[in-house]
Amino acid sequence: MLDMDANEIRKKFLEFQEKRGHKVIQPAPLVLEGDPTTLFTSSGMQPLLPYLLGKKHPEGKRLTDVQPSLRMQDIDDVGDPRHTTVFEMLGNWSLGDYFKEEQIESFFEFLTKVVGLDPNKLYVTCFIGNEKYGIPKDNDTAEIWQRVFKNAGIEAKIAEIGSADEGDKRGVKPGERIFFYDDHENWWSRGGGLEDTPIGDPCGPDSEVFYDFGEDKQDVSRFGQAHPASDGARFMEIGNSVFMQYRRLEDGTFAELEQKNVDFGGGLERISAAAIGSFDVFKISLMKPIIDKLGKISGKSYDNNTDEMRVIADHIRGAYLLAAQGLVPSNKTQGYAMRRLLRRAILRALDLGIATNFLAEIVPVVADIYADLPDSILTQREKALEIMLHEEKTFRQTLNKGLRELKKMALSSHSGPRPAGPSTKVVCSSSSRKNEPARSSLDSSGSPPRAAGANSRAAALRNAPSRDESAILSGRDLFKLQDTYGFPMELSVEECYREGIKLTKNYREEFETALKEQRERSQTASKGMFKGGLEDHGEQTVKYHTATHLLLAALQKLVSPDIMQRGSNTTAERLRFDFNLDHKMTDEEKKAVEDQVNEWIKADLPVVFDEYDKAYARNTLKAHGQFWDKYPEKLRVYTIGDFEKPISREVCGGPHVEHTGVLGHFRIKKEESSSAGVRRIKAVLE
Repeated sequence: MLDMDANEIRKKFLEFQEKRGHKVIQPAPLVLEGDPTTLFTSSGMQPLLPYLLGKKHPEGKRLTDVQPSLRMQDIDDVGDPRHTTVFEMLGNWSLGDYFKEEQIESFFEFLTKVVGLDPNKLYVTCFIGNEKYGIPKDNDTAEIWQRVFKNAGIEAKIAEIGSADEGDKRGVKPGERIFFYDDHENWWSRGGGLEDTPIGDPCGPDSEVFYDFGEDKQDVSRFGQAHPASDGARFMEIGNSVFMQYRRLEDGTFAELEQKNVDFGGGLERISAAAIGSFDVFKISLMKPIIDKLGKISGKSYDNNTDEMRVIADHIRGAYLLAAQGLVPSNKTQGYAMRRLLRRAILRALDLGIATNFLAEIVPVVADIYADLPDSILTQREKALEIMLHEEKTFRQTLNKGLRELKKMALSSHSGPRPAGPSTKVVCSSSSRKNEPARSSLDSSGSPPRAAGANSRAAALRNAPSRDESAILSGRDLFKLQDTYGFPMELSVEECYREGIKLTKNYREEFETALKEQRERSQTASKGMFKGGLEDHGEQTVKYHTATHLLLAALQKLVSPDIMQRGSNTTAERLRFDFNLDHKMTDEEKKAVEDQVNEWIKADLPVVFDEYDKAYARNTLKAHGQFWDKYPEKLRVYTIGDFEKPISREVCGGPHVEHTGVLGHFRIKKEESSSAGVRRIKAVLE
């Protein structure tokens, strides 16, 4: 096995794909501007979905990248050996070019020849087919894998498993290396399995590659017999090749596509773990330096404090990547997710006995680990530490008081009945498949999440009562902790669980009710926080995004040509735009800007985009942009109005409306100071 760390694997993957004719494209930022359907980029293929659906990519038919991703839905599972909220996906795509044979052969070559994995440790899965929908078993893929293994001197018997539950009973027989599973394991569509494949969508079978860490890693009593799709720890998925060869028709059946695509994703962290022969991804080069630094700061060992150190390492990585992109902690959407990561990390640091600020020592370690990531996505590296230190300072000011107040509430709960029904029960539920160990989680009745490990919290925070199962808190109690002390509900729930404090059965509903009542009382509350339905949010947010471009153009035309964007936030209810200006706008200036934007809207101007070389976009098209030295060599430019004499031309990832006439009436609600030399406009479309 080669001595290759994660940064080397990332670099070697791109070099390997370039030699095979792939164009290296820049990864998307973690926070996707103007995309209300998701908090963060959560997979390698997410930014490329339009091209997999048929749009022509300007770089051609063979593409590759390494995409940083973040999935907050995995946050409660962080603490086991392989779950993380942050990960990187090695990706390569064929848009109507090569198909199964070249993809399978090349990935096997990369794993065994470049990374140096032992081919005897690799196992693969294929789609077993479905008679109901007339989709045959993917024998082509299985036969290719047999040839590949044979060329490596390995016998590769085929096993027809079907469901993962059947695999738990059956296990792996001697010589078996290729496993057929049903559509719950080896079928890809945006909706999931065959039944849930959206009408009109491309879809198809996939083939996953697993690394075998050894029979001793399987807890048979808990997870059943070992097999690739088991929830146990013996096998770990390290890569998945999706073969998009079908499209679902209006009548629900499936037809072959004329243009067949390959969408490959490989987990950098997991391949790196396989490269060092450890089923613990927190021992790879992207994690270990953080773990080592935590050990020095706390004086504690990783072996005895694994949960705490894993959570801290993962969460600080995620918060750093978000801060280095310019995101600031807040109480809304992405900013709240970032705040939650940081505050959970600080709480876990208390478990290690770290009761004082420590991020100043940890963040530089993380920054050094990710020095190789492109500036095109980490545009604010120099500000990341400042952003994170400010949040740490703010949280610590209220942390001790909030924890003590929680315990006071628990003590007072002995004096009388709680306002709602029975307390919760702690339960364990199976995690989703894909060979992940099961974790404790909230059940349908609202039971709190699992404890995060050893309870070695700093002595100063343990003056209140010891564990007492008779203490019960309601959702309104948790709301008071958040509203008064800035202590988020999720952290209160975790602390209650760790201290043996019960929660009322409907604590989440009680919390939401109290939150809603408070917001209704406040005249400055955001009216959109309790609305549901991403479709409406998506349509309105896109409109506000386009209106922001018009606003900037009007400001540059009527107030000052030197005005630049200094920040932007669009929701389904309003736009917020920060810009440089050394004076408060006059009423006349605001009225002129407002009228100009509405004039452009009434003119129903076209909104178009295309991708250009950076030099051409900047020097020839004179596109507006802020970070020319950090932009990729290929970038997207949106033009509003006549192409030769545009109203607005900006570097932007989109999306936007197709013509301005759909926007409605533009009205500036407020113009105020944001910071020194920076003004802020809040506006609505009516």
